[in-house]
Amino acid sequence: MEASAEPVLYHKLQIWEPSMELEEEEEEERSELLVTGPGRPQDAPGVGGLPGAWARLVAALLLLAVSCSLAIRQLQSRGSAGGSLGSAAPPASGHSHHTGVYHHSAIISPAATCSHLGQRLLVAGGNVVDAGVGVALCLAVVHPHTTGLGAMFWGLFHNSSSGNSTALTSGPAQTLAPGLGLPAALPALHLLHTRFGHLPWPRLLMDSASLAQEGFIIDAHLANALAAQGTKGLCPLLCHADGTPLGFGAQATNPKLASVLHRAALAPTPDLSGNALLSLLVRDLGLEEPSARPMPTLEPALWLSIPQGILFTTPSPSAGPELLALLEAALHSRTPSPDPCPPLLQTAMTPVSSILATVDSSGSMLLLISSLNSSFGSGHLSPSTGVLLSNLVDRSATSAWACPLILSSSLDDTETDVLGLVASGAPNMARTMTHALLSHLSEPQAQTQHQHQAQQEPTENPSSCSQGTSLQVAAHAEHVFVSSVPKGCCPFQGF
Repeated sequence: MEASAEPVLYHKLQIWEPSMELEEEEEEERSELLVTGPGRPQDAPGVGGLPGAWARLVAALLLLAVSCSLAIRQLQSRGSAGGSLGSAAPPASGHSHHTGVYHHSAIISPAATCSHLGQRLLVAGGNVVDAGVGVALCLAVVHPHTTGLGAMFWGLFHNSSSGNSTALTSGPAQTLAPGLGLPAALPALHLLHTRFGHLPWPRLLMDSASLAQEGFIIDAHLANALAAQGTKGLCPLLCHADGTPLGFGAQATNPKLASVLHRAALAPTPDLSGNALLSLLVRDLGLEEPSARPMPTLEPALWLSIPQGILFTTPSPSAGPELLALLEAALHSRTPSPDPCPPLLQTAMTPVSSILATVDSSGSMLLLISSLNSSFGSGHLSPSTGVLLSNLVDRSATSAWACPLILSSSLDDTETDVLGLVASGAPNMARTMTHALLSHLSEPQAQTQHQHQAQQEPTENPSSCSQGTSLQVAAHAEHVFVSSVPKGCCPFQGF
């Protein structure tokens, strides 16, 4: 991606008002009375016109005071228009938006702390990849039940400059030991950032490292997972001194993870930081260092042409191919309305995963989904690294939980409308995503502009099947739109 420019702030110009001109005229009239009134010094006989010189000096000072007053008023009006980035309050001009609508860019994730971090990266001049990678690292700290440095990642990046979409894969699932997956997060995220990011790599790690070192607040998602899971294998990281789990609102720290992130930020190459992490992990486990290494890749996204545009998704072994096959069959059957919601599979084990999305007004967007497979993964907390390893092995070799989807209304037009969908927690992800897209395409406004519906206040769609969590981001008419189902499940930030 081309390096993004520094953020531009648009300031409000002072609106001309008749009262301003009248004020200036009144000041000028007062000045003229001082220098041209009856008995003015230049008409009087005498020495050198000295009183007239004093009068002109007084008039000049008065005019200077008026100019300063006008300048101060102009600066105040500018400050009121441009002083609040990302604020929900409407600007002084009266131009306002619904919730979840922004001019420049936005980020949505399951954790408010991480969405704020992503916003700071965007304001600092980062692009959607910088923000997405930074938020993914933040979630590795504050949501260890769903993601982390031991997780497997899938991603889908749409580049508005070229119109191309690229898929991120973590490569095949590999193991350190039976039931313990090889950590692949840092190599995968670094590869994505190296190709498409803009900010320096260390900048994306340091905020999350500080969060792990200084402490983070246990949110409702993590508190509920701890209450359901118990603390076996998770102490002392997520426990009180008596072994009971930390509750909602408690503060936790992970100094060992902070140290790993600091090393990754300062390492001259990602291989060195990855090797250092592996060395610590195998020492904790009492194993020999494996010859296998993570093999993340960046590949052209799978695509399917439909009447409404071009669909992009991730390749095998994700659920992307199954998703496109289901969508193609449904659209060719000429049934514009979606099928009823897919039935819940009570016997199916639904992998626990984490999702996020970033988008800018040009139409560039990044969808990321990661998983430890089970809640808290293997349940094995490495004492030297603060990392929870996944159990994404054997039966989880096919990532049926991953099929992010992007719909671009045109391949040729780089200023086209773009829609992104990513979901987690559904028993059959491909069928759930198929239903979500068909529901969207069946809406009347989607016939002409598939982003137009995002201009309305986001509402929970009753046809969304109530399975898991889904995020939607869109770019349309130089604005970005973010929403989620269930509504309010995932905080978003933008500017």
